[in-house]
Amino acid sequence: MLKDNETLGNVGNPKQLYFKDLGPQVGWTTVFLTEYSGPLFAYLLFYLRPSLIYADSNAPTHPVVDIAMFCWIGHYAKRLFETVFVHRFSHGTMPIRNIFKNSFYYWGFAAYVAYYINHPLYTPPVFGTTQIYIGLAGFIICELGNLSIHIALRNLRPAGSKERKIPYPTSNPFTILFNFVSCPNYTYEVGSWFFFTIMTQSIPSGLFMFAGFYQMAVWAAGKHRNYKREFKNYPKGRKPIIPFLM
Repeated sequence: MLKDNETLGNVGNPKQLYFKDLGPQVGWTTVFLTEYSGPLFAYLLFYLRPSLIYADSNAPTHPVVDIAMFCWIGHYAKRLFETVFVHRFSHGTMPIRNIFKNSFYYWGFAAYVAYYINHPLYTPPVFGTTQIYIGLAGFIICELGNLSIHIALRNLRPAGSKERKIPYPTSNPFTILFNFVSCPNYTYEVGSWFFFTIMTQSIPSGLFMFAGFYQMAVWAAGKHRNYKREFKNYPKGRKPIIPFLM
């Protein structure tokens, strides 16, 4: 398989050349804007128009429902901001058919989580405001950490370059996780949904967290292997996603 920076002249004189038409392609910016805008609007539909979803839409709501909405919208607004202003994407593309599969995951879970949290019969956390504020504080910290890691990774590679370096902590205290894991952005991402689940005490939120953790653990393991393969001096104490464990 040819890499993006290779040409046919670099492969010598092969006897056979296989070509596969993957169909229409879309750039990664379009992919992420599509994936992340859906959960934002889907959640708002349940929050702002409960009469379209539930029979008893006039029941009073607990303040945690409002807090959860701001957290959810803030998370995906951050992702959209990062897609446009922080992340640097290669010129690679993805088959347009894959957008539907990826979007189904994000959009589907958004509707699933929003349906339960905004339901008139939703039960607030058993430990009241203490549980809510602990979850909210943890969520905000992890969101700031995730953004900090993305900015650090962006600054690690000059614009227009494919140079790869070993990421290390910067002056930003949130980047200290680079001392322990290869993909702290995933660590913070899982942490955000862990604390969101604590804050809302919602089973769908927990399922969303576990599904995301599984996928990010797979990605982190692959990136961790690539780091160790590419850099002989890669720190040996780092784990892929969870400090000291995995």
